[in-house]
Amino acid sequence: MMNFNLLNIGFGNVVMGDKVVAIISPESAPIKRLVQDARDGNTLIDATFGRKTRSVLVMDNGWIILSALQPETISHRIVPAGSDAVLEEDTEAGEEEKE
Repeated sequence: MMNFNLLNIGFGNVVMGDKVVAIISPESAPIKRLVQDARDGNTLIDATFGRKTRSVLVMDNGWIILSALQPETISHRIVPAGSDAVLEEDTEAGEEEKE
């Protein structure tokens, strides 16, 4: 049986937690360049559903994933496979209202 650490990045989207290298804030110029380079190279996944990007996930294969959740929120959502924990529904209403 394979064990996967699933990471809820918001709006029903889940990534494999053990493939994430970094969860970072998108405000700095180097991170903005990283995102633009990924967009130009077709290695970007935008999981923001049209909302403001609040975190950038760097994956071990070089792909970049954008999320509308804060990095702190995502980092607290690692759910080991096989556990009885249920993936949280998107209850970030407070974060969405801050836009």
